[in-house]
Amino acid sequence: MNYDIIIVGAGPGGIFAAYELTKENTDLKIAVFEAGNPLDKRKCPIDGDKVKSCIHCNPCSIMSGFGGAGAFSDGKYNITNDFGGTLYEYIGKEKAIELMKYVDDINMKFGGEGTKLYSTANTELKKVCMQNKLKLLDASVRHLGTDINYVVLENIYEVLKDKVEFKFRTPVTMIEAIEGGYNIITAVGAYTCKKCVVSVGRSGSKWIEGICSDLGIETQSNRVDIGVRVELPAVLFSHLTDELYESKIVYKTEKFEDKVRTFCMNPKGSVVTENTNGIVTVNGHSYEDPAKQTDMTNFALLVSKHFSVPFKDSNGYGESIARLSNMLGGGVIVQRFGDLIRGRRTNKKRMADSFAKPTLNAEPGDLSLVLPKRILDGIIEMIYALDKIAPGTANDDTLLYGVEVKFYNMDVKLNENLETSYKGLYMIGDGSGVTHSLSHASASGVFVARDILKS
Repeated sequence: MNYDIIIVGAGPGGIFAAYELTKENTDLKIAVFEAGNPLDKRKCPIDGDKVKSCIHCNPCSIMSGFGGAGAFSDGKYNITNDFGGTLYEYIGKEKAIELMKYVDDINMKFGGEGTKLYSTANTELKKVCMQNKLKLLDASVRHLGTDINYVVLENIYEVLKDKVEFKFRTPVTMIEAIEGGYNIITAVGAYTCKKCVVSVGRSGSKWIEGICSDLGIETQSNRVDIGVRVELPAVLFSHLTDELYESKIVYKTEKFEDKVRTFCMNPKGSVVTENTNGIVTVNGHSYEDPAKQTDMTNFALLVSKHFSVPFKDSNGYGESIARLSNMLGGGVIVQRFGDLIRGRRTNKKRMADSFAKPTLNAEPGDLSLVLPKRILDGIIEMIYALDKIAPGTANDDTLLYGVEVKFYNMDVKLNENLETSYKGLYMIGDGSGVTHSLSHASASGVFVARDILKS
């Protein structure tokens, strides 16, 4: 065998698997194959001047490379079983929380010291939410910020680069089961290993479906989250973000009883674009450094949809809506809430007259031409519900960017060790369909590494 272990994907799951494997045992021969670039070469060409929108780089520097899609996120590590994945269903709730806290300790060791750990424990805001038909989910949240998150990844890489062989810009095309291990096929050659850890993120959803199909690994359809990113003056949500930073709030609509939730809250942050399989969607960042902060707060409002019979391609449904947005707006569309409820398009004049100034250069438009009525009705209901606990949320000048889509991989059938039906072939991180967050993905990497070390 060329290697003892090959890790496919250098996102959080792959990084923490490599870290745990090499922490005490340096005799293992390990390689990490990554489709993207090293951290220092991950540069998005969008500068707002010469390049104003996505030019579909291959690979995308935002979604691929060392650190995965989380490298340029706002570095939120949610320590909870209430959201972020279903890791606890495989390894137990106590073990999942223990591993997430262990990941937090490592982040503190590698540059995150001094950042704040927020908690929903004993907050009066939980009661206020309940009084207004909202539910605040329990969590402890470590906010590194996009800037400190980058530093932590740099420091971890400095430790790993001498212990692990990284092969950047080397996408894996196929995985074959062979006697005694696996054959990992890339565009530049094939490599063998005794054990393989697949840790691709959401951008690898189509790839992992193909791998599972080729190997006959059972999968199940997962959900897709569709919605908008809300941006408003930071002061309106300051009583929530100052205490909790990330508040995961769920609302059940009166009309359809669909659940709408807040996601990825970025106090004093910026709205950004991301590219998933050639589709431009919207996301948000925030920074720990006050010099990089803005006067605006942004967060997503998402509605989950799951399809089974006869149509089961949840991701395909989300992609079709995102493509429609790209077609109408040339990328991301932004609309004032007041224009949306009046049934009119936001144009450049109305945007220029708005009190709220967008942090992303998006095309003014009409989201009602993009989002299905049921989803849009739910989002509007949720905005009015949030207005009761954060007055001003439903102001005319509140900005809605669309669309935001969170794609989830097919749920891969795994055992209690996160191992497929093939002995020694593990699937972790967001690619497995098991985890949906930085903390859960990282914890899954540690868990699998420890299972491998036992043998």
